Amino acid sequence: MTDRVALFPGTFDPVTRGHVDVVRRGAALFDRLVVAVAAGGKATWFPVDERVALVRAAVGDLRNVEVVPFDGLLVEFARRHGARALLRGVRTYQDWEYELRMLQMNRHLAPELETVFLAPAVEWAYVSSTLVREVSALGGDLTDLVPPAVAAALARRRAPGAR
Repeated sequence: MTDRVALFPGTFDPVTRGHVDVVRRGAALFDRLVVAVAAGGKATWFPVDERVALVRAAVGDLRNVEVVPFDGLLVEFARRHGARALLRGVRTYQDWEYELRMLQMNRHLAPELETVFLAPAVEWAYVSSTLVREVSALGGDLTDLVPPAVAAALARRRAPGAR
């Protein structure tokens, strides 16, 4: 019997407790979960190597979770890692509309790849990386919404003379 491998892709800029919730629940559903941190695409606050390190710090206790950077076509990356499923977190109807279009394109490119949607726990349903960055830029306290390593990274970023 082959392992049930899933891929959870995203920019994770930065990783939030909502992401961690989806990773933990996804890790319970699959034999192996690869968290794929996107290197290319949209502009990010944190470089990919730091985002990978922050995700690893948040979920490093999960033995069946691997965190790796990726670039290029997602379905090809999934194939290289032996993934049969894509794991996606969906919070809102806007997420659903976007994710449905992505599912359809991925299905066109790789019909063997299924997409599994998980909604985050209700306490994290409103948290997004975009919102975290906006609140952080204005000096808001995010310690309850992000893992400790992320809170520290955001504080360093806000420090005088930081990037």
